[in-house]
Amino acid sequence: MKTHKVGIIMNGVTGRMGTNQHLMRSIVEIIKQGGVWVNPEETIMPIPILVGRNETKLKELSARSGIERWTTDLDSVMADPEFSIYFDAQSTLRRADAVKAAATAGKHVYCEKPTAVDTQTAIDLHNFCVDKGVKSGVVQDKLWLPGLVKLKRAIEKGYLGRIFSVTGDFGYWVFEGDTIPAQRPSWNYRKEDGGGMMIDMLCHWRYVLDNLFGPVKAVSCRGATHIKQRIDESGNPYACTADDAAYSMFEIEGPHGEIVVNFNSSWCTRVRRDDLLTLHVDGELGSAVAGLRDCHIQHYANTPKPIWNPDIDQPIDFYKDWSEVPNQEVYDNAFKVQWEMYLKHVVLDTPFRWTLLEGAKGVQLAELGLQSWEERKWLEVPDL
Repeated sequence: MKTHKVGIIMNGVTGRMGTNQHLMRSIVEIIKQGGVWVNPEETIMPIPILVGRNETKLKELSARSGIERWTTDLDSVMADPEFSIYFDAQSTLRRADAVKAAATAGKHVYCEKPTAVDTQTAIDLHNFCVDKGVKSGVVQDKLWLPGLVKLKRAIEKGYLGRIFSVTGDFGYWVFEGDTIPAQRPSWNYRKEDGGGMMIDMLCHWRYVLDNLFGPVKAVSCRGATHIKQRIDESGNPYACTADDAAYSMFEIEGPHGEIVVNFNSSWCTRVRRDDLLTLHVDGELGSAVAGLRDCHIQHYANTPKPIWNPDIDQPIDFYKDWSEVPNQEVYDNAFKVQWEMYLKHVVLDTPFRWTLLEGAKGVQLAELGLQSWEERKWLEVPDL
């Protein structure tokens, strides 16, 4: 058995997303399963080291994860040839300098999104890695969620026919932190610290829309800061300076014509729908509603014929004529799926198109969304 050992610098994994998705549910699980399977005689084994600024948190995370190696000295591991990959899950404003330092040290780069808070910096990061000759990747996890995988296959098989509209709903109520602890870090709600709904979630919606339906060509967005004050991790009140909701429209160049998208994203909404994220897709031959794990479809032949009559109780049960797409395979954690693909890309040079340039496209859409809000108009999305 041939085992490729790959050292990974995991910077910023003491945060919520870094700990849960990237470390515990991805890298630790890959180690437990014996590495990334290549063929019956070959595997790839990640060898991680945990890096951060808080020694106490690193010790606790080391004990919890079983990853023994950790350090607060990022420079020392950057200089260590044992580690060929640098992973960044820090807060957004710290990312650009760290990625450049890693590429300069000859490390391949894999990082969370957004890769920056402005398009030019995001493009520069991509070009910098290309110039240094290192491979880059950006996390685009939602592409491997079971619900979206099922939706994509329904589209590819022609079940919906020509798609003409998509309605997206994302979000939930994030508590302010005074009586009930907040579920998200306080920096998310401070613009000066890189926070905001648009810079966070429009980066996601760019790759979701591009990959499922076609390239986004125009955007109109209205943001809002609905909650003006929250409580931080130390129990102190702070002013919310970033948008906590975004109400967006996108124009997509679909394979069979224009697709109109309405997408609401809010941390100030109470959920009464199938999931925290749903995509309702309408086409000539059928419709689909996908959540994080499930997807329901309704074909033309199963479509009921409603009659508008507000004077009687609705006689149609609009849920019963939808069919749930069955689980046709085992769906692994979406972050872990992409980690395995990236490790194969680094070791075996297999195709991997989710580079820092794809990350820059997400930043571009977020920046245009903010500009659209400020200027109160539609904006074209130029090619990068």
